[in-house]
This record gives sequence, structure tokens and C-alpha cells, in this order.
Amino acid sequence: MSLQKNQTAVLTVDGYTAEGLGVGRTEEGEAVFLPGAIAGEEVEARIVKAKKTYAYGRLERIVRPSPRRVEPDCPYFPKCGGCDFRHMTYEEELRLKARRVQDAFVRIGGFAVGQPEIVPSPVVERYRNKAVFPVGEDEGRPVFGLYRSRSHQLVPIETCRIQSAEAAALAKAVCRWAEETGVRPYDEGSGRGLLRHIAVRQGEGGVQLTLVVTVDALPDEPRLVALCREAAPALCGIVINTNDAPGNRILGDACRTLWGEGRLTDTLAGHTFRLSPLSFYQVNHAQTEQLYAYAASLAAGDGQTDALDLYCGVGTITLTLADRCRSVVGVEIVPAAVDDARENALRSGVGNVRFFCADAGKAARTLADEGFRPQVIVVDPPRKGLDDTAIRAICDLGPERVVYVSCDCASQARDVKRLYELGGYALHSIKAFDMFPRTANVETVVLMTSNK
Repeated sequence: MSLQKNQTAVLTVDGYTAEGLGVGRTEEGEAVFLPGAIAGEEVEARIVKAKKTYAYGRLERIVRPSPRRVEPDCPYFPKCGGCDFRHMTYEEELRLKARRVQDAFVRIGGFAVGQPEIVPSPVVERYRNKAVFPVGEDEGRPVFGLYRSRSHQLVPIETCRIQSAEAAALAKAVCRWAEETGVRPYDEGSGRGLLRHIAVRQGEGGVQLTLVVTVDALPDEPRLVALCREAAPALCGIVINTNDAPGNRILGDACRTLWGEGRLTDTLAGHTFRLSPLSFYQVNHAQTEQLYAYAASLAAGDGQTDALDLYCGVGTITLTLADRCRSVVGVEIVPAAVDDARENALRSGVGNVRFFCADAGKAARTLADEGFRPQVIVVDPPRKGLDDTAIRAICDLGPERVVYVSCDCASQARDVKRLYELGGYALHSIKAFDMFPRTANVETVVLMTSNK
């Protein structure tokens, strides 16, 4: 590559990376990845890192702006890593995400697919029902905020446009308590300090606050409770989560209810769920209902379908499937989530489900040995996707259909290719859902059908 560090170049932006960076090109076709650039623009950029076949740049001047460029409406953008796309229209963001899904399935999966349909989020601002704020110090005072993109450098904030006002109010109250009592924020470098993260989750039953600390011994707990109840009248519980492990894992395994309820209640797709702080739950409530309804429509047959739901969490998809299937087995590795799932099924009066607490691959293997043969398997794995044991177990069970829900289309495309190669499952359809507006993430639902 002829481009050198600190060199400036005029580039034509013709696309995006999977992370949403603009891809600018020189007249010779050399690729430069540019944060904040929009397809169709002509820009002047300074090279900050040059590799053999590509470079990273920084926008210096927009020579010809895109009509899809807008003025960012947040004072912290793009400093904090909370949002990626506040500089473009929502329509352009949706187009970018649909192209990202298509590219993953073409480039990684090797499938000849067109650009999929993408379902816009019903809510774009303050849509998240869960906020997790890291805590640090600014001029000796405890502050909350978000990390800069690709770093653990804290950007202090007062509020966030994709989080709720209650989340910011509670975070301010916690920082006030920390300052009053001399509680020090945790420092990853030294491993010292008490307060690591402030997590806030909201549902129909109110607002739940979880403090992640290194030691479960807090000074003046009554003052903490009083400040938080004053900041958020809808507060229904405060939980203390202990995590003394080094590294960037957010939650530890031990929880103690300091005040109020230890679990939060919410209603989704007609079912009531009780959620512990350790349980996974989708962050965009309105969009989740649309996604789950669509996934269930792909999975359910004539009401006589037996289904397996791997990575079931607190049973949200499991109970949605139960409304349309003869029986459903849910599998989850987190014990607290399985406890929540069983209670949620009882509370909703759903009798055609059962739950296993186990690794997805091992549970699927056990069920296969028992002779359980579901007509459909639904998977909603973490970002890393399915491991080889899970893929082989799915193929051994031999369902007619596999419905794959994913928040990472790259790992999903890889796994879909493996299911095709090992089990003969053909890619039938792809549909994207914008679960995370203003960020580079996108949720995708894939239907695969057996060729056997």
C-alpha cells in the first residue's frame, strides 16, 4: 500500500465495514476505513494506521456530504461507544445493516442471497430496558459513563439517548452515595476499588437496580437506599452483585437483595416473566415482541409440533412456542435463568414445557439418547454462536426445521454453513430486525429446512 501514516488523501466512500465504518477509496482503489463517513461522500482523511492492504483514517473534511448525513443530536457522540450512527438518517442505518447481513451470508457462508428485509424498530430513542454503566473517577469524584469505542477509557455522561431517564437518575444517586461515603470506583489496572458497575433494568413491575461490587460490605446502606428511592419512585428492588475477579466480566455469580424485590416482573408476548439480575432478557421490548412472533411462526406447524429451544434463558421464546406447539423443551446453562423459566411457566399456567439446566450441546445429546425427536429446533445463542458439539447434536436430532436467532450475523452465517455441510439443512429465508437502533448491531432470524 502506498498510503503512509499522517498522509492526507481525498477518498470516495463506497460502502461500510461490518462495524459500520465507512470504506473510502483512493483513485487507485486502496481501501481506508473511516469512522463517521457515509456511503456516497467524498472526504479528505488523514491516515492514522497503514497496513499492507488497507488503512485506517480520520475524517479531516467532508468535501461532498451525503444527503443522508444529519447533525448528531447527542453531546457525547462520537466520543462514547454507546452509539455508532447518530450522524446519519435512520433509513441509511437500516440500509447499512441489511447490507451487512447480506455480506456476511455471501462472504462467510458462501450463500448467493439478496439483501434481506429489515424490520425497523418501533422505538428509536430511549428504547433500552437495561443499562449497564461502568464507574470511574473524574477529578477525584466517582462518575458513571460509557467506554470509548474499542477501549476501556471511560467517558463520563449525564444521560444517554438510548437509555431511560430513570437509569441515569439512579446512576447519579449511586455516585452521590459513593462520594458521601468514600467508596472508590474499581480500577482494572490496579484491581483496587469497590464499585464496578451500575446496572438498571426496567419492566412492567418497576425498576431494578443492581450494583456490581468487589466486596459485599457496603458503608451506610440505608443512605444508599434512600437516595435511590428518591431518584426513581418506580424503584422496586436493589440487588448487590459481587464480582472480585480480575478482567472485564461484568457480573459475578453471587447476588444479595439489599432492598425490595430481588427479581423484576415484566410481560412479553402475553406471558409474565420474573427476571433475576443474572438472567438474559432482550433490551428492546417492542421489537422483541415482533421478532419472537415471527420466529414462532416459522417454528410452529399445525399445533402438533414438538420443539426444542436451545439457549432459552428465562423461557421467553419457549413460552411463545408453547402457545403454538404440542410440547417444548427449553435448555439453558445459567441456573438462575432456569429457575426463572420454570417459575415463569408455572405463573403463566403453561403445562406443555419442561426445562433442562445444561450446556446446549450436551443437553441436545442427552435428549437424542432419550429418543426425543423434535420437528423444530430454535436456537438463540450468545454472540460467539454455536459450538461444534451443539451443531452435531442438532444434526443428530434431525429436525425438519431449524430457526436460528442471532445478534451476530457473522457467527450465524458460519454456523448456517456448517449445518448445511453436516446436516444437509438448506437456507430457506433470512429476515433482519433492528433490535439496537443507533448501534452497529442487528438481530437476524434464519429458517433452515431439511433436505432429507
